[in-house]
Amino acid sequence: MADDTRTLTAPLFTDTDRALLDRPLHGLLTIPPGPKRLPAPRPVWFERTPEDDIALFSMADALKVRRLAAEPRASFVVVAPGGEPEGWVSIEADVTLPEGGASDLARRLAERYWDDLTTPEHRELLELYAVEENLRRIVLHPRRVTRV
Repeated sequence: MADDTRTLTAPLFTDTDRALLDRPLHGLLTIPPGPKRLPAPRPVWFERTPEDDIALFSMADALKVRRLAAEPRASFVVVAPGGEPEGWVSIEADVTLPEGGASDLARRLAERYWDDLTTPEHRELLELYAVEENLRRIVLHPRRVTRV
């Protein structure tokens, strides 16, 4: 595995980073752990915003939302799939939990990640996602980016 990583200050993302981040890949989100817990990355859907932030959503009552409200920082990694040349982007970010927009984001991401929105399971989730109060938008504001 290559060990050629760089950290940039500005601009944070390269065109190659953006090309990877704009694909429907899963990201691994790591938030500050609770007491006596180790950091545990979780796979998430995401999109890169025009401002080069990373947007995702969660259920509003999820533990990760409460932890991010208490300690608004996270790391995030996206890796090129197997069979492709090695490539990844790792982001250290400050986090905000903006009000509103989570339902629209959830719908866009469902369209991006699901092949078929009409299965009974997907229809049920889309109904849940349609209620803004059920969801919370999470926005990562990168401050350090490393890559290979």
